Amino acid sequence: MATKTPPNFKIVADNRKARFNYEIGETFEAGIELKGTEVKSLRAGKATIGESYAGEYGGEMFLVNAYIPEYLQANQFNHETKRPRKLLLHKRQVNKLIGAVQREGMTVVPLKIYFNERGRAKVEIALARGKKLHDKRETEKKRDWSREKARLMRDKG
Repeated sequence: MATKTPPNFKIVADNRKARFNYEIGETFEAGIELKGTEVKSLRAGKATIGESYAGEYGGEMFLVNAYIPEYLQANQFNHETKRPRKLLLHKRQVNKLIGAVQREGMTVVPLKIYFNERGRAKVEIALARGKKLHDKRETEKKRDWSREKARLMRDKG
């Protein structure tokens, strides 16, 4: 189950689509290897991880296709917006993620990017299995019913 981040954390980007498109399994907290202008751009709160995923290259995990816009005040020392960024994980965690992807056909999906209490940029990633269309419909029915139920309870008293 996903852990709730305490309110003193600053959430920069949230992948809300992931919970609809995937069945979320085990979650991990990983650091990200960033350049200086990427940190400044993240602090401005303008990142997107909706279409990103984590992949394995050479025994290491990388965050692929995450969009961190250029920092406007950096001029010539700016970064690439969609470059692969190395995830900082323990070797045992990397092996667990790689094994689940190769053996069980799971996907490693980023759920959110945030700054922890020490000011470090972190990514919450999860092992996930893709939902089929009927599973997505079932999720939507449950969500609609819970919304309707809350509305009825509020109206009654």
